Amino acid sequence: MSETRWTVPTDHPAFPGHFPGRPILPGVVLIDAAMRFAPLAPGMAIRGLASAKFFQPVPPRRRTRLPLRPGHRPRAKLRNPPGRTHRRQRQLHPRSRTVSEPAGAPPAAAATWTRQAERSSTAIMRFMVWLSLSLGRPLSRIVLHGIAVYFVLFAPAAGRASRSYLTRILGRRPTLAERYLHVLTFATTIHDRIYFLNGRFDRFDIEIRGAELVDAALAGGRGLLLFGAHLGSFEVLRAVGRHHTDRSVCMLMHEENARKINSVLAAINPAATQDVLALGHLDSMLQLRDRLDAGQIIGILADRSPRLDDATGSHAFLGSPAAFPLGPFRLAAMLRRPVLFMSGLHLGGTRYRVEFSQLADFSEVDRKTRDDAIAAAQQRYAALLEGRCRSAPFNWFNFFDFWRAKGADDTPP
Repeated sequence: MSETRWTVPTDHPAFPGHFPGRPILPGVVLIDAAMRFAPLAPGMAIRGLASAKFFQPVPPRRRTRLPLRPGHRPRAKLRNPPGRTHRRQRQLHPRSRTVSEPAGAPPAAAATWTRQAERSSTAIMRFMVWLSLSLGRPLSRIVLHGIAVYFVLFAPAAGRASRSYLTRILGRRPTLAERYLHVLTFATTIHDRIYFLNGRFDRFDIEIRGAELVDAALAGGRGLLLFGAHLGSFEVLRAVGRHHTDRSVCMLMHEENARKINSVLAAINPAATQDVLALGHLDSMLQLRDRLDAGQIIGILADRSPRLDDATGSHAFLGSPAAFPLGPFRLAAMLRRPVLFMSGLHLGGTRYRVEFSQLADFSEVDRKTRDDAIAAAQQRYAALLEGRCRSAPFNWFNFFDFWRAKGADDTPP
C-alpha cells in the first residue's frame, strides 16, 4: 500500500461558488485528486469510477491522505489524518456499463438486442438523410404529412399534451387542423435538421435578430452560454454559427442523452458529433470551463431536466406555475459567465427566425447575491419563453404535461 497526503488550499477556485457562507470542496474535485494522485503509486492505475460516497464535508485547510491498495477491484480512500473528526471516503472501481435489457433476457442477449436496435435506428436515419439530400426538401417532406396524421390519430398521450398546450396559448380549444399543424411543425424541424447539419442552410430564409448581443458577449473573451428550450430548432443556431462566424457551438447535455443524440448526428453528419459535450464525466466541468475560456459558445436547453430529483424553481408560465430546473442557472452563476436566451422559430415554408435576448450576466455576482440573481434570471427565462411561444405558438415541442411534470429528458426535439 502507498499513501499520498494533500492539504486543501484556502484559495482553491471551487470554494467561492460552493457554497455561500460554508465553503466545502465539491466531490468531483476530490475524485479528480484521487485520479491524479493514483499514478504516484508504482504499478497501480485506476481504470474507471463505478461509484462514490461522500460522508463528511471537506472545508478549506483540511489535510487529507489517500491510501492506495492494489487488487482486482482497487479501492482508494481519502481520509483525514488521525485525530481529525471529519473523514471522507470513496471507492474507485473499474468502469462498468449498463444496458437496457428486455424482460427475461440474459445479459449477452440483451447487449446484442440493444446493439441491433441502435444499428436499426442508425440505418433508418441514414436512409432518411440519403432520401432528403437526394430528392430535396419539397419531395422528401411528403412523408412528414403522413407522420403528422399518424401522431394526431394514434398517439393519445402526446395528443392530450398538445391539446392542453394549444388551449393555453390560443385561449380556446384547438381545431383538428391546428393540432395537425402543431405536430407537422415539430416534424418539419426534425427534417430540416438534416439540411442544417449538412451545411445546406443556404436553402433557407433565416432572419437573425440580436446578433449584436452575441458579438458583445464574446468580446469579453470568456465564451458565452446560450439558454434555449424545446422550442423550434436549436440546430439552426449551429448552422448560422458555422456559416457566419468563426465560433463553434457546442451543446451541453446529460450523458445518456448525449450518447443518443451523437448517434443521430453521426448518421446525419459524422463531423457534428464533436458538437455535443456530455455531463457526468469527471472532467466534464473542466472541459466546459476550457471551452468557454477558448471563446466557445455553449448551448443548454434549460426548460426541463432528465432527473425527477433535480432542484427546480417555480415561475408563472402561460397562466400557471411551472417548474424549471435550477441546474443550468447555478452552473452559469458558478462559472460567472454571460447568458443569452436563444430561439430558432420555424415560421412556415423555409423561413426561420433566430433571436437572441439578454438573459443574465453572472460575471460580477458574488455569493451573497447569487441566489437572488439566479431566481431573477430564471423568472426572466420563463417570461422570454412565454413571449416566444406567443409569437410562434406551434413551435412548442414539450409533448407532455409541462405544468405537472417535474423532470423530462434534455434531448433536443
